[in-house]
Amino acid sequence: MSESTPARGLGFWMCLALVIGNMIGSGVFLLPASLAPYGANSVLGWLLTAAGSVLLAFVFARLARSYPDAAGPYEYPRKAFGEAAGFLTAWGYWMAVWIGNAAIVTGTVAYLSDLIPAIKQTVGGPAIVSCAIIWFLTFLNWRGVRQMGVLQIVTTVLKVMPLLAMVVLAVVLLGKGDASVIRVDPQPLSLAAVTASATLTLWAFLGLESATVPAGSVIDPEKTIPRATLWGTAITTVLYVLACSTVVLLLPTAELAQSTAPFADVVRMFWGGNAGTLFALFTFISGFGALNGWILVHGEMPAALARAGVFPKFFARQSRYGTPGTSLFITSGLLTVVVLFNYSNSMVTVFTKMLLIATLATLVTYLCCSVAALKLAWQGHLGVKGKSLGVLSTVAILGAIYSIWTIFGAGLEAFYWGIGLMAAGVPVYVAMKGHAGTVARARRATTPARGDL
Repeated sequence: MSESTPARGLGFWMCLALVIGNMIGSGVFLLPASLAPYGANSVLGWLLTAAGSVLLAFVFARLARSYPDAAGPYEYPRKAFGEAAGFLTAWGYWMAVWIGNAAIVTGTVAYLSDLIPAIKQTVGGPAIVSCAIIWFLTFLNWRGVRQMGVLQIVTTVLKVMPLLAMVVLAVVLLGKGDASVIRVDPQPLSLAAVTASATLTLWAFLGLESATVPAGSVIDPEKTIPRATLWGTAITTVLYVLACSTVVLLLPTAELAQSTAPFADVVRMFWGGNAGTLFALFTFISGFGALNGWILVHGEMPAALARAGVFPKFFARQSRYGTPGTSLFITSGLLTVVVLFNYSNSMVTVFTKMLLIATLATLVTYLCCSVAALKLAWQGHLGVKGKSLGVLSTVAILGAIYSIWTIFGAGLEAFYWGIGLMAAGVPVYVAMKGHAGTVARARRATTPARGDL
């Protein structure tokens, strides 16, 4: 066997499943309710987001081809702009992951409450169930359960099925040519509404960079990661645009805005109650599996960064099971605080707020990576010349413009939250640099000079 091919490496299909699996969580199944105020404008928002996501996927594919061993998207700004840029990008990405998990668990519990109405009928019920799921999955990750991988594979398959069912429903209804089934309230098209809906829909595409994270375990990463990134984004884009647009168009706007399980409500409307219940069950399983995977990420990522000297060292402490116990418990604790802090709001309101903040934090990472790709390409580090350099430069510039546009589209509240979260990382970076300087001076003071030996 070739030394360059690991015995149990990830091939194209596994990486493709990783990209699709991480992009499709529970959030997309609650997203149509957040888009209800924008009506048909959200369909254009989906199309613009799809185009922007493909541009970003191309940027990540090109970066991954040149840096196949980079452990995550935060590596690229560090290579282009230095340690400070790398740290702040890593900090923002970490924030996006665990705050995004608040949106994932909210969407998951929303569909569970459709199966068990007592959850939403009990005061604080959604928050209690959300916290129980968070800490159950944190415990599983802390124990390092081997079956976790099997759970992820099964849930990845199951989470695609509800979207495919919605696409089938759209094909059947369009085939009949009955325009009366379209019940979305007519609203004038506006740039502001399209921009706002595009920012919300970007949430569903977060994770398109997933194949870059386990680069060290990928077979032929120079080819596999770019292909998986582009194809995974393209396939997920088609499913999203068709399925979510169907929900927005078929469910009355007022009903959609109040729905805690919009996909299930549409299925129930056309295929009966049993089909809607089965749909809600599939969606809950999908969200449960997605949260399991992202809790793994929100524990492993700061631990890996701590080992690399990017995050404080205590994040790297391991449990007796060889898992990043300290990192898991700290991050899950922060996630729990966010969920409890917002428990008095409706699930749709909490989901939308967390979605915007997490999306904005991730957009900063995407913006930094796009600009980093542009700089690295012009410095000759990406191995592109002539027309290829022109194409990559154009795509990187468009990706940066798209990121900036959606950052402003998130609104002032999400913008201030995002800036605040990023600013919170500055004193941590300064403290780490100061500690590193103190350690270096102490080592020099205790190391005898050459002439003293």
